Formats: sequence, structure tokens, C-alpha cells
Amino acid sequence: MSNTDIIVGEVVGTALLILLGAGVCAAVTLKKSKAQNAGWLAIAFGWGFAVLTGAYVSAGVSGAHLNPAVTIGLAITGGTEWSQVPLYIASQFVGAMIGAALAWVAYYGQFQAHMADLANQPEPAETEGDAKAGPVLGIFSTGPEVRKPVLNLLTEIIGTFVLLIAILTQGLNDSGKGLGALGVLITALVVVSIGLSLGGPTGYAINPARDLGPRIVHALLPLKGKGSSDWGYAWIPVIGPLVGGSLAALLYNVAFA
Repeated sequence: MSNTDIIVGEVVGTALLILLGAGVCAAVTLKKSKAQNAGWLAIAFGWGFAVLTGAYVSAGVSGAHLNPAVTIGLAITGGTEWSQVPLYIASQFVGAMIGAALAWVAYYGQFQAHMADLANQPEPAETEGDAKAGPVLGIFSTGPEVRKPVLNLLTEIIGTFVLLIAILTQGLNDSGKGLGALGVLITALVVVSIGLSLGGPTGYAINPARDLGPRIVHALLPLKGKGSSDWGYAWIPVIGPLVGGSLAALLYNVAFA
């Protein structure tokens, strides 16, 4: 697989993933959105379909990792060369930032209406889960409902472990470049399952690029009243998925390979 394939596939695929994933969060959250208050089911299925779209587009080009935890896991199991890991991860972060920026552009009018409405309302009482996060950060990145770092980290480890063991046990398609069409669908459904079953505590980042890339975009956005990007929490959705993915890969090597 060439470096160009990796860059194109991972940038485009991850950008589509985040555009649609952040897009469903914006649709459910923002004022003047037709989908406002559609709820957690909409978010879980929206993210699953986002994975389906991004992975389907990029599977034949780069193998559709779209996630540093997947890349590290595949490197541990021998499915990816370690020399290619930095390029995969860098491309994923670039794609995630592009996707987040595009989601902001798509919902620009709704962001403006939402922030203007918030500016005219008294500030709500802070809760443990949102005390350090800005009012629209959840569109871009994850955050805990109960801020307990050890428990939050464990949740991300467990969720990513489920994702990686499901991916690794599917095997590769005949081209040897990544999951086939059925594998892409199965992976998307696994993401929906993780969101519905394990997403409640932290919002299930299960992907360092998915969380950190859009968090950086949130920090850079010229959006008045956007509030904090909650950098004190940002390490958890990075380290947790990397640990969870690595543990799944080690188990795969021992029990499935």
C-alpha cells in the first residue's frame, strides 16, 4: 500500500466519518435544527452510519482504519507495518479536523442562532458532568456525565476493546487491504451497539482522532460564547482507546491468531 493511498483514504474517510458524526450531534443539539432533541438513538445510529460511510469509501484505498486505536491494533497483530503507523495516524487527525470544520460550516446558521439564544438566557447551574465543558463542545468531542477519571478511562478502554476485537476477528477481504463490504457493515453495527450499550458514561469516543481532532477545531473556532474545550479531560479519550485497542490486539494474538 503506497503512502498516497494511506493519505487519501484516511483523510477522506475520517473526514466523512467526523462530518456525519459531528453533524448528527449538531442536528440533535442546536436551535433551529429540524432534528433538535431527536435523542440518543439518533446519535448512536448517526455515528454508526458515519462509520459505514467513511469506511466504505476508504476500505479499498487505505483499509479504512480511520482510528489510531485500529491502526495500533493492526500493527500489533501484524496487519499493518509499524513504519506506516505515523502516516496513518497523522492522516486520521487531519481528516478529523477537516470533518469537524465542515460540520461547523454546514450548521453555521444553527450555531449562530443557538449561541445567540444562550446569550439571552441566565447561565444554568453547573453539574459535575458539564462543569468544565463549553455549551457546544459535545458536538465536537466527548465528555463524562460523571467526572471520575479512572472510571471514565475504564469505560473508554472497554468500549474500544469491544470495537477492536470485533474488527480483528472478521479478518481481511480477498484484496488483503482491509475489511470487505460485509465487514464494513458489521463494524458500523458494532459502533451502534457500543453507543447504545456503553456510550452513556462518556459518550464513547473509542477513537483518539475522533475526539482530539474536533476538540482542537472547537478551540480554534471563532464562535462567541463557545466556552472551554475541556483540555483537562482530553487525555482520557486518547489514552483509553489506545489501551483498549492494544489489549484487544494482544488477546487476538493469543486466542484467535
